[in-house]
Amino acid sequence: MRKFINYLKECYSELVKKTTWPTWQKLQSSALLVMLATVILAVMLSIIDFAFQKLMTLIYTL
Repeated sequence: MRKFINYLKECYSELVKKTTWPTWQKLQSSALLVMLATVILAVMLSIIDFAFQKLMTLIYTL
């Protein structure tokens, strides 16, 4: 049990004293980049899905 408590103390110490957290502006720009990449990927996958749907419809109607 003492090892576990020591582990928790060390984790807390590392999170508070040793970790460098991003600034608010950097965090916002990173979040914006992730949202933009998600939207672009969703649009690309929608186009691919639509193309495959049309291709399969063409193949099955032959």
